[in-house]
Amino acid sequence: MGVMESTASIAKRGLVMLITGNGKGKTTSSFGQALRAIGQGYSVCILQFMKGRKYGEVIAGEKYLPGLRIYQFGLDSFVMRNNPAPVDVEMARQGLEKAKEIIASGEYNMVILDEINVAVDFKLIPEEEVLNMVKNKPAELDLLLSGRYASDKLKEIADLVSEVNEIKHHYNAGIKDRAGIEY
Repeated sequence: MGVMESTASIAKRGLVMLITGNGKGKTTSSFGQALRAIGQGYSVCILQFMKGRKYGEVIAGEKYLPGLRIYQFGLDSFVMRNNPAPVDVEMARQGLEKAKEIIASGEYNMVILDEINVAVDFKLIPEEEVLNMVKNKPAELDLLLSGRYASDKLKEIADLVSEVNEIKHHYNAGIKDRAGIEY
């Protein structure tokens, strides 16, 4: 952004936002951002990497938010970090191709790439392709990337970086996950 850029063009410039960290709430925050944007009349698309379960936010979004489109590219199982199954790699790459298509389409005001940071860190998709996609997004598009393990390069090109840190988690007290809280 040059010094001479007008206030009007700055206001219209889409932001690159990144939510990372080891705490609970990155996806929840992403869906909250989508809800806020939809409330202001935006059309929003969320692409979830490494997720295949119909979590509560996906169910509610599909049922109550006509301005929201959600795609999932993953199975309802954990991905092994150092030995991902070929299907996990293939689904993540399909998600990346769909993300490129959606971003280039101009159909949405905001695109959220949920868990893309993890997909990059697990080497399911190449970081360089994600960086290029972010750098070449339409100027007016707001783009949010979420997930643990965000790379320094992604943090550097983002306009906003928020980190969710775990201070205490109920799992450590033996309390299991449950509907409405974890999914």
